[in-house]
Amino acid sequence: MADTPVAVSGGWAPVAAGLLGTLAVAAALLDGTLAGRATGARSAMVRPVGEVARLLRQRRRTTVAADRLLWRVGGAGLLVMALMIVTVVPLGRWTLFDLDVGVVWVNALDVLAWAFVWLAGWGANSAYSLVGGYRFLAHGLAYELPLMFALVAPAVAASSLRVGEVAAAQQGLWFVVWMPVAFVVYCLGVVAMAVWGPFSPALGDDVAGGVTVELSGVDRLLFLAGRYALLAAGAAFAVPMFLGGGAGPLLPAWAWVLVKASVLLALLVWLRRRVPALRPDVFMEVGWLVLLPAVLAQDLLVAVLVIGS
Repeated sequence: MADTPVAVSGGWAPVAAGLLGTLAVAAALLDGTLAGRATGARSAMVRPVGEVARLLRQRRRTTVAADRLLWRVGGAGLLVMALMIVTVVPLGRWTLFDLDVGVVWVNALDVLAWAFVWLAGWGANSAYSLVGGYRFLAHGLAYELPLMFALVAPAVAASSLRVGEVAAAQQGLWFVVWMPVAFVVYCLGVVAMAVWGPFSPALGDDVAGGVTVELSGVDRLLFLAGRYALLAAGAAFAVPMFLGGGAGPLLPAWAWVLVKASVLLALLVWLRRRVPALRPDVFMEVGWLVLLPAVLAQDLLVAVLVIGS
């Protein structure tokens, strides 16, 4: 088994935040490029930069009887959540926090997405915004349990809830090779948490933008940045859980972590326009009748192999 990562000083936290921000910006630029190709716009790659400048100049709008505190907590929550997830993601030999229950830590954090997105919808005191929030909750009821059991599989295989030990247990064979169902379900969960692609009815045009309809200025910027950051954090966490951590030839371990996270992040961004939006009621059937039994079977198979080895 490879060496497990060591915890570094909290002074490295800005570096971790900077790396997460770089991945999120890269995702936004790639998304802008892909959107430009779809519409034929030539300057689409720099459109996210212009949008950031526009939102920074835009005045915050508010609605009648809005719960401003909870509304803004919901708007900024996804970004905070992404930052907290990367605190337990090893970058090669280093990690900010080597928690005994690192896997559970991330699993607990992903539930917060329910609260943050719903608060962003509820706090505005707007009908369309509230409908968007409830649409997200309906998706959450379908993806959360499969996501939780998807994270169980690598933890059982490594006999540990430490993220670093899970990564170290994959020397020779990445977990994604013999846990493909858990990996796919995990990626679906990340996409859903970020209200991305097929899980974007909460932001649908039919409800005038749903959760984001009343967000403006810095509030809207934080919410949008949180979605990209959450997508990046989810891709980064997949590296130690399923993609062998920093294992790889030639490059140092920290570089492999960034390469693997970037490739998976690019794939998730690309899928945004390749998969149609899923109605919450339809996805709920898929989640409970297909994904949950499939990932439970994956967990059972992993447990049997671990006991028999």
